[in-house]
Amino acid sequence: MTSTHAFWLAGRQATGETAFDVTSPWDGRVVGAVSVPTETQVEEAVAAAYAVRDEFAATPAHVRAAALDHVSRRLVERTEEIAQLISAENGKPMKWARGEVGRAVSVFRFASEEARRFNGGDAQRLDTDAGGQGRLAFTRRFPKGVVLGIAPFNFPLNLCAHKVAPAIAAGAPIILKPAPATPLSALILGELLAETELPAGSWSILPVPNDRMPALVQDERLPVISFTGSEKVGYAIMDSVPRKHCTLELGGNGAAVVLADFASDEDLDRAATRIATFSNYQGGQSCISVQRVIADASVYDRLLPRIVAAVEAQVTGDPSDDATDVGPLVSEDAARRVESWVDEAVEAGASLHTGGKRDGASYAPTVLTDVPADVTISCEEVFGPVLTVQKVNGEEEAFAAVNDSKYGLQAGVFTHDLQTAFRAHRALEVGGVVVGDVPSYRADQMPYGGAKQSGVGREGVRFAMEDYTYERVMVLTGLAL
Repeated sequence: MTSTHAFWLAGRQATGETAFDVTSPWDGRVVGAVSVPTETQVEEAVAAAYAVRDEFAATPAHVRAAALDHVSRRLVERTEEIAQLISAENGKPMKWARGEVGRAVSVFRFASEEARRFNGGDAQRLDTDAGGQGRLAFTRRFPKGVVLGIAPFNFPLNLCAHKVAPAIAAGAPIILKPAPATPLSALILGELLAETELPAGSWSILPVPNDRMPALVQDERLPVISFTGSEKVGYAIMDSVPRKHCTLELGGNGAAVVLADFASDEDLDRAATRIATFSNYQGGQSCISVQRVIADASVYDRLLPRIVAAVEAQVTGDPSDDATDVGPLVSEDAARRVESWVDEAVEAGASLHTGGKRDGASYAPTVLTDVPADVTISCEEVFGPVLTVQKVNGEEEAFAAVNDSKYGLQAGVFTHDLQTAFRAHRALEVGGVVVGDVPSYRADQMPYGGAKQSGVGREGVRFAMEDYTYERVMVLTGLAL
């Protein structure tokens, strides 16, 4: 696992003049070295994608679908190998790494299905007015052009899949830039794509450093940008290219609301277990991990000790151990940042119930209460295994607390009442409301994205395909309708 990995330039392997090491956040060992494309090679990849865009858009649906099917099947065959690679470069526990591979399998399968049925056309009679007599409008979708996909470190395979698979399904060439900390999983996708019959130039995977990203962002031959990452970087990209189409999936500080009707011992045990699991899975490094628990006063005193006990039951340690629930963060710097935010909150008066300790890149699962509203951890996305719990009086106050954030990605509402569920769906300023569970649920075929500072546009295979394409109408004249 310590060999130098080539990158993928217009569908073929290539190497540059320099390389960088990918290291494990758990023990610091070198997982692999990755070759860096030169500026000339990046230009070659972009030029090839731009040149092939019309050919790729016209590729028969069955060719694109077959390629996507192939990748999905090959991911299944190599699940254990790829899961070990994800765990090694990302620090993700094996149980979650295997789940990530399974999700990528589904993404490529969904994309294959959508490639076969997308762009079927929509006919509209225009003779509803006299001036349209004998005319029929026929609408189809066509790619906007080459997609620049910029992926993050926290789901190094599946979030690359969410860039690549919809682009191929829609017939849009794609240049994928994986995160520098975790490029190896993306390069595995290149191995599988290279086994297909997709046109040369229709895809490249370029592990360029972040300081070279602005040149790609500014390139006029890349009119569509799909970015997953931080709020700061995402909006800087969009502001720098106002005439481009940008899909931004940014941060959140997901809230789980536990309302008064979710009050039985069984209810509270389930809520506490789900909250503890999904505030700490991926080391809390998920945009929809549970960061805030908002509990009705009538259940708060019974819920809090259950949450603390469930958090303390999370198994921390070596991510390669199948028993581990919580591994390290992506780097020691990331863990230090989380540590500083928790320390700030405690110094400002927050109560620490468990956790609050760092060991290298690992940070112990942590529960805080009485957190002042103006400290960083109340206002920003912690992206670590830290949970705050607050008490509210009633549904209206609970929903207001959810909305008291600049973010709006997803929220979870623990209730049994259908009317409450619909009120939550109407009232909460988020991209998704999960009823009866934490906000951390995502099905890869559903629309996924946020409101407010959590981004613009939607992922989810069909919805990304719509983002990558535009409607073009053709009017037929002189028809006997």
